Amino acid sequence: MASPGGAYSGGSSSLQNSASGSEGDHHVMDQKKRKRMQSNRESARRSRMRKQEHLEGMSAQVEQLKKENNQISTNIGVTTQMYLNVEAENAILRVQMAELSNRLQSLNEIIHYIESSNNYLFHEAQETLFNDCGFMDTWNSLAVNQSIMAAADMLMY
Repeated sequence: MASPGGAYSGGSSSLQNSASGSEGDHHVMDQKKRKRMQSNRESARRSRMRKQEHLEGMSAQVEQLKKENNQISTNIGVTTQMYLNVEAENAILRVQMAELSNRLQSLNEIIHYIESSNNYLFHEAQETLFNDCGFMDTWNSLAVNQSIMAAADMLMY
């Protein structure tokens, strides 16, 4: 009869082989699992590093944009002040131009009056001259007329 231990031991050896094969598979699977977990940790670490770098880059960009915004705001303030100064100066120049235009109009009226008076005096002098037929009277009338014209020219300046 076969010994029960022999048959059992044959079965035990096959179970042991099977158990050791199972342990080997289990060990390989644990190794793969550890390797995958390590890979996932490394990937997560790289992802956190990229996220941190992106956040730092965005923070630097925010600071740069704030600086640019402050510079633009300052430039707008300076430009606005310059615009207001130019507008004030233009308003003064407009008032001065109106005043000078009024003066010019008054001076032109004076000149027109003087020229009208000169023409009246000149015609009156010619009548007197022709009536008297004297050469000296003609000469004197022309001299008076020219001096009045010279005075009118001086008023223009």
